[in-house]
Amino acid sequence: MARKYFGTDGIRGRTNESPMTAEIAMKVGQAAGAHFVRGEHRHRVVIGKDTRLSGYMMESALVAGFTSVGMDVVLLGPMPTPAVAMLTRSMRADIGVMISASHNMFADNGIKLFGPDGYKLSDADEAAIEARLEKPVRLAASADIGRARRVEDARGRYVHAIKSSFPEHLRLDGLRIVVDCAHGAAYEVAPLALWELGADLISIGVSPNGVNINEQCGSTDTRALQDKVRETRADIGIALDGDADRLIIVDNEGKVVDGDQLMALVATGAQQRGELRGGGIVATVMSNLGLERYLGGKGLSLHRTQVGDRYVVEAMRAEGFNIGGEQSGHIVMSDHATTGDGMVAALQVLAQLVESGKPASELLHQFDPLPQLLKNVRFAGGEPLKNDKVIAAIADAEQKLNGSGRLVIRKSGTEPLIRVMAEGEDKKLVEAMVDQICDAVRKAA
Repeated sequence: MARKYFGTDGIRGRTNESPMTAEIAMKVGQAAGAHFVRGEHRHRVVIGKDTRLSGYMMESALVAGFTSVGMDVVLLGPMPTPAVAMLTRSMRADIGVMISASHNMFADNGIKLFGPDGYKLSDADEAAIEARLEKPVRLAASADIGRARRVEDARGRYVHAIKSSFPEHLRLDGLRIVVDCAHGAAYEVAPLALWELGADLISIGVSPNGVNINEQCGSTDTRALQDKVRETRADIGIALDGDADRLIIVDNEGKVVDGDQLMALVATGAQQRGELRGGGIVATVMSNLGLERYLGGKGLSLHRTQVGDRYVVEAMRAEGFNIGGEQSGHIVMSDHATTGDGMVAALQVLAQLVESGKPASELLHQFDPLPQLLKNVRFAGGEPLKNDKVIAAIADAEQKLNGSGRLVIRKSGTEPLIRVMAEGEDKKLVEAMVDQICDAVRKAA
């Protein structure tokens, strides 16, 4: 059954337009609260947010929803998504909520939900909550309405947790690091953790004003970080997105390093230490074929899933892997976190940089990726991928690839976009195929 509200990463949309309105947010709080009210104990929900202006409105609406069905609310304020996951579990909460549209611009917002174990909800749980959204919710008796309170030491708790993932015998002394927090949720905790570990730190993207989150900064626009790394002759640059669950690195030469290269580095490092489980890693269909070949040469496997770090985590748990992620920078290290955590991943990269003594430009280039191109086509409605001419264009491209590469064409789960990706040995052929399919989609849309 098609889902009306939930996409690949919670509920997301433009603020004050369905489904991202205060009214629906309150109903989500009521429905999710009712779904997780189980047993006789006093029920609790943890709520965090990023720095979007609309976060105030969405937070208030969710508080109203949860308290109306009898759940107590713990408010964290601006905190990374992985911090919400961690604190949901450590505070013995029944559910966790992150108010964020991740890497999207400020006009969008979203609601991500975590279960009491700190993991994102399953499809079954999301379907059950959606069903409740369409029905009247049983409200709590007047004496049983929930209370709300703010936790003042949430940032310190999270900083301590991510620092615990860094090897105790190492420090970052003498390492010049530029960190770009995208004017987002990690604008305080990321610089603090790196400074406490001894880094010579330069911070950018740490002045949120409600409307500048992800604006010409962060993991989706690394130009400012690249310029700052070159200007300051830094050893490495770290780019987070608006809710700090993804990581992109800039090396000492100012070149961008994506999630595929980072997964290759942390996986082989864990293999050498005898800490890698599952005989490989989990990644999505978007990861480069070069990563798969590189891992194969090391005797490791690449288990692929559909796009979405939630599906990566599900496969990791089911198959016994402890490292996985996405090319876009969601790196999941289940020994330290239950979801993608940009700072945990960054600290693992920094640890290997310190121990190797190599420059980042050398250490982080693990394999030569195959030519790969991804383009997005925006559409207003309908099902362009079911159009006969689009289907024909895809079939023609697959025939030309003839098994020497891959095509991934999909509808985005978070935005009204069709994503068209191709990779293969011939760069010009890859570009021609992507353009051909995108043209067909545009006409159909």
